[in-house]
Amino acid sequence: MSPQLGKLLVMLGLGLAVFGAFLWLGGGSLLSWFGRLPGDIRVERPGFRFYAPLASMLLVSLLLSTVLWLIRRLGG
Repeated sequence: MSPQLGKLLVMLGLGLAVFGAFLWLGGGSLLSWFGRLPGDIRVERPGFRFYAPLASMLLVSLLLSTVLWLIRRLGG
């Protein structure tokens, strides 16, 4: 296993922890739109709730792909 991979995993973990702390301490109001995009499917009926965040997960995938591409491009 390469030391670079270990460093990348630690940085990703720290970034995730900081983002989680931000949301936990009240920063979630800034992201209240997330999960309510015009491609997210939400069906709510009495005794039944279905939620498929298609557009939100597409946005997350695009963001992560861009970040990882930049890391590879600039770091390697």
